[in-house]
Amino acid sequence: MNGTLYLFPTPIGENETYNSTPAINGAILNLCDCFIVEELPTVRRFLRKAGYKKSFDDVTFFELNEHTNLNEIDAYLQPLFAGRNVGVLSEAGLPCVADPGWQIVRLAHRNHIKVVPLVGASSLMLALMASGFCGQNFAFVGYLPIPAQSRRQAIIQLEQLAERTGQTQIFIEAPYRNNKLLEALEATLKKETMLCVACDLMLPTEQIISQPIGKWQQQTISFHKRNSVFLISSPTF
Repeated sequence: MNGTLYLFPTPIGENETYNSTPAINGAILNLCDCFIVEELPTVRRFLRKAGYKKSFDDVTFFELNEHTNLNEIDAYLQPLFAGRNVGVLSEAGLPCVADPGWQIVRLAHRNHIKVVPLVGASSLMLALMASGFCGQNFAFVGYLPIPAQSRRQAIIQLEQLAERTGQTQIFIEAPYRNNKLLEALEATLKKETMLCVACDLMLPTEQIISQPIGKWQQQTISFHKRNSVFLISSPTF
């Protein structure tokens, strides 16, 4: 029989495992002797904190990130075909959401391999919950373009979509570019458009601010090098 592909959430930020994942996840981790990961050092630290008991000498690790040759990832399924359980882990939060792990899950479904998602923290969902914006209709759009004109156009399009449909727009940025993104939002969005920034979620420095652009323009707040989620919403929904 084939093994099972488990999708393991990891803590957000420098957080303890017990703060964001249920104890059952640790027990299931020990059923796996093969892992598909973004970055090996991060995962090894997580596994030890989570109480993983097997020696790493007896564990197979595959990396799946922006440097991976996608023509080679079919081989990552071989342990599953041999009856071994495999875990997929993100750098932070839920695997396969804003994370390349979805590609191996798609392959697993194509090959009739059982996929089991496990409970854990999602910065996107925590930010949506805390924003006060519509949670019935929302979209995660990933990263906005970096060139100024393309970014401005993308922001305008997201604002128009929020106004027309009531759909909350969720996006992220590399932490060192957060302040540049905030400046672009303040310069482009209408004063009444709502913006929420949820920063350092689940950490002692957590900061969640949800207010109209007009108020953002009156303040100086830095999110530099802090993991943040951005959300915009129409004030009429």
